[in-house]
Amino acid sequence: MKKKVAIFDVDGTIFRSSLVVELTEALIDKGVFPKSTEAEYKKQYKKWVEREGDYEAYINSLVVAFMKNIKGIHYGDFSDLANEVVDEQNKRVYRYTRDLVKSLKKKNYFLLAISQSPKTILDGFCRSLGFDKVYGRVYELGPQDRFTGVVIDEHLIENKTNIVYRAMEKEGLTLKNSIGVGDTEGDISFLEMVDNPICFNPNSKLYKHAKRMDWKVVVERKDVIYEL
Repeated sequence: MKKKVAIFDVDGTIFRSSLVVELTEALIDKGVFPKSTEAEYKKQYKKWVEREGDYEAYINSLVVAFMKNIKGIHYGDFSDLANEVVDEQNKRVYRYTRDLVKSLKKKNYFLLAISQSPKTILDGFCRSLGFDKVYGRVYELGPQDRFTGVVIDEHLIENKTNIVYRAMEKEGLTLKNSIGVGDTEGDISFLEMVDNPICFNPNSKLYKHAKRMDWKVVVERKDVIYEL
């Protein structure tokens, strides 16, 4: 019998930040990335926190800086810091999605995580929550286990629909009674596939789409969880 699947975005949906952000800052703090890396996204960060720019522009500038500086970094240094970040921050999660994951695990759902963060840090973070399968960005290694700056199968991780179909085939899953949870318009592709889409703390683009589609919208603010 095929298992029911629950599909989750991670950053901003389960984790109350972004794993790639926390990892990038740890790489800078430990001197693995040069201090100048911060300047490459600081302007967009300032615009976002002052509500003069948007979060996507900030994250995109940080990812550009991350990809520029990862080239030549040894995998061991990268992996060690990823584990440190997970150990320090794996409880920085939203209550709603944390409890939903626990509930679905008890109901024998197959828990699938799809994220644009590095798979190295996602594996540790999602394992602690009980996920069965994790898809994230995988970076090519060259001589002496140093990153080349190339993302392996980038076309796959950028298309969440293809990832879901791939997981269904490999893991023997069904979309009947399936659940999906996301927070941005980048999650629309898999939210459209599931029987029960949930837009959690959505950005404006996802919120507008959710209202048109009559999808469930859940917001967690401080100690209050409510539906819109």
